[in-house]
Amino acid sequence: MRKIAFAVMVTAFILCACAAAPDTDPTSEGVWGAADENNADKSDDDLSSETDETVDVAGEKSMGTYTIRDCEFFRDGMKIYGKLYVPDGTGPFPAVILGHGFGANLYMMTGYADALARNGYIAYPFDFIGGGENVMSDGKLTEMSVLTEAADMSAVLTGIKTLPEVDKDNVILMGASQGGFVATYVAAMRADDIKGLIALYPAYVLQDDARKRTDNGAHIKDTFTVMDVTIGRKYDEDALSFDIYDVMKNYTKDALLIHGTQDSVVPYSYSERAVSVMPGSELIKIEGAGHVFFGDDDVYATKLVIDHLNALTGREH
Repeated sequence: MRKIAFAVMVTAFILCACAAAPDTDPTSEGVWGAADENNADKSDDDLSSETDETVDVAGEKSMGTYTIRDCEFFRDGMKIYGKLYVPDGTGPFPAVILGHGFGANLYMMTGYADALARNGYIAYPFDFIGGGENVMSDGKLTEMSVLTEAADMSAVLTGIKTLPEVDKDNVILMGASQGGFVATYVAAMRADDIKGLIALYPAYVLQDDARKRTDNGAHIKDTFTVMDVTIGRKYDEDALSFDIYDVMKNYTKDALLIHGTQDSVVPYSYSERAVSVMPGSELIKIEGAGHVFFGDDDVYATKLVIDHLNALTGREH
């Protein structure tokens, strides 16, 4: 089994700008960040998006509950771009690092970041290096893999714990789809550095997909296209180099998985298997939900995340 020696290979540097983050949304959804046919009829209006304003439950806009600023980290000389959501008030605050799905970008996670910041959590959605066609981090899609993304998230984890606003004893990893796979890997590798793990419809299926695509590694192509996303040899080589279930069984701290029962991209059974081997984990299913949550399913998932974090960190809101 191949593992990354994070303490040796990852050097994190920090550059946090004080200016407000740009109000743009170059959303790009890919294989593990895309909706499946169960959600195909949902409109774009159902998707959460970033804003410099916050909206309360009654729909009234209120200003000043948190600020957003550009925040960059570096891994092996390459830039990792993200947005740091910092609640108003006196810190330090618990922090949640948010990883997006394959081929997507940080905007996939900004709806959750908004909810987290409004509830007193620092949130850091970021672009993986080479993570998508419209990311603001460095790197190329053809050089990306789950292990390069794990190195990215580990660099972010190292860096974010140096920020004065962050409660270093309460840092949580969170990811969606492939981002959930990556967060699980990093959680297992660096359990002592985090408080817990949250994975939304985690793409634990991706290694089986790589086995099928390559005839169990016998035929790995230099480049190939999956759902209009072109990736490289490194993606399959790294995906086939270990078993995520062997990795996660060593993670014994708090973990919450949320998965839709009608997910045709990443079948629900993959998360069922995960909680059967990962001590301290809990799986909450959303009946009828597909891959990526929309509308009421998204609202429910967000509430589950906030409630779980409040219990985990001992916060009351």
